[in-house]
Amino acid sequence: MAEEVQLQSQTELDRARELASRYHFEFVDLRGFEADQALLQSIPLDLMVKYEFFPLEAHDHSLAIAVADPAALDRFEELELKLNRRLTIRVAAANQLRDLLKMTEPSRRVLDQATEDFRVTTAGAEQDEEAVLSLEHLVEGRDVNPMIRLVDSIIFAGLERRASDIHIECHDNAVVVKNRIDGVLQEAMTPLAQEYQSNLITRIKVMAELDIAERRVPQDGRFRVFYKGRSIDFRVSIMPSINGEDAVLRILDKESLSEKFRQLRLDVLGFHDRELKRLRRFIREPYGMVLVTGPTGSGKTTTLYAAISEIKSDEDKIITIEDPVEYQIRGITQVPVNEKKGLTFARGLRSILRHDPDKIMVGEIRDNETAQIAIQSALTGHLVFTTVHANNVVDVLSRFLNMGVDSYHFVSALNCILAQRLVRMICEACKRPVEVPLELYEESGLDFEAWRGVVMYEGAGCPLCNQTGFRGRTAIGELMALTDTIRELILERKSTSELRRAARREGMVTLRESALEKVREGVTTLREINKVTFVE
Repeated sequence: MAEEVQLQSQTELDRARELASRYHFEFVDLRGFEADQALLQSIPLDLMVKYEFFPLEAHDHSLAIAVADPAALDRFEELELKLNRRLTIRVAAANQLRDLLKMTEPSRRVLDQATEDFRVTTAGAEQDEEAVLSLEHLVEGRDVNPMIRLVDSIIFAGLERRASDIHIECHDNAVVVKNRIDGVLQEAMTPLAQEYQSNLITRIKVMAELDIAERRVPQDGRFRVFYKGRSIDFRVSIMPSINGEDAVLRILDKESLSEKFRQLRLDVLGFHDRELKRLRRFIREPYGMVLVTGPTGSGKTTTLYAAISEIKSDEDKIITIEDPVEYQIRGITQVPVNEKKGLTFARGLRSILRHDPDKIMVGEIRDNETAQIAIQSALTGHLVFTTVHANNVVDVLSRFLNMGVDSYHFVSALNCILAQRLVRMICEACKRPVEVPLELYEESGLDFEAWRGVVMYEGAGCPLCNQTGFRGRTAIGELMALTDTIRELILERKSTSELRRAARREGMVTLRESALEKVREGVTTLREINKVTFVE
């Protein structure tokens, strides 16, 4: 998939070179380009969006700009009049130009022309056409309530920056807005004055149809956004703190904003070919249970969706029960949990079994009842995909036994357990080789001599990765097959260390080993894997 992205990027560059040659303009490669902030401040952002250009440098009364379409000569003449400057046209790749425009002061920039299709509706999937709030004011500069403008800008900037969550934190003297991007919190904008906190939270409560008068207890709600032609749900959690109320907006993009998840398959997740080959064998078994484990936000549900996308066919009926439905997949039946109405995982799973399914996905096993039904389903001819919260493949076994599940039935139903984590990938635009200090090798439990010949990489930081050095995440995993040997050891209540040794003899590669492979391949850094895996 990385090769496909690079190929697409190279195609854009080749097209830009061809256009530059055809129209006799200079070609410019914007990779790693450092924008002149003073120059950006001097040019209206709405003009940059409307005329699709980016300012590169200014000399006296001339201005060099990058454009993707050099054919629109009449527009450049019009732009010269508006800016009162002579323009020097340079041609850049369209994707590089878009990325630079996105990185210009997200808290105040005029947002992409697609904002006219970006609408916020109040909670409830059935209210698509009611209470629609247009965000056209962000582009057109119309006068609207400043708090509405602020909240809309925060939401849009979060979506543009691929955030999974938006955090609004009330400190003693300021309100801080952060985006969780690639699993890490990053400040989204300069802190706001503390006096705006109450109005900001009230606006979010109104959007999520929560009680604006109640400020002493937690509240949960949701609202919907239409963004670039797709529907995105936001789950809202309001929590009282000593300085006021904090809010977290979880972004649930059902159709996935990331281009590489348009065709969701196991290949794009980042697992090693070794794990992929074994996992694909288990997801094509006629019956049994495929269990994925890991902490919140480790990509468990995405892995199950990818597995289902690979095996779905017109010959099989696949039904999922989820809380909430995060991605929509054509050709399968997806049921959202609604505990307020009494539709729990256990009750929904019983109903699903009466619909004659071939394969079932249970979003998460949280209690004994759901576990028992899922195990019975796996033993009676269904292939069951599910997740559970545990740290590694061995901890899953004790988690289920603590739920009161019969160990014999459980190990009989289980085909495999996959434990996974997500690690951030080094940004390709600013990737560079680095010298790693000896202390870091020692902290990582590695023999310096054995790693002497391995070239280590880090990201220097650039506009594309928001100066973090990382862009995107990839999965690492350990896959334990439930062979006869492993089943016997579980039933004999052998120690976890003995189970792990047996699993490794039968081909399991641990999370730490999988993470170290990513470092050797130059995909991520030692510091990053030390944050998500234990040093062995």
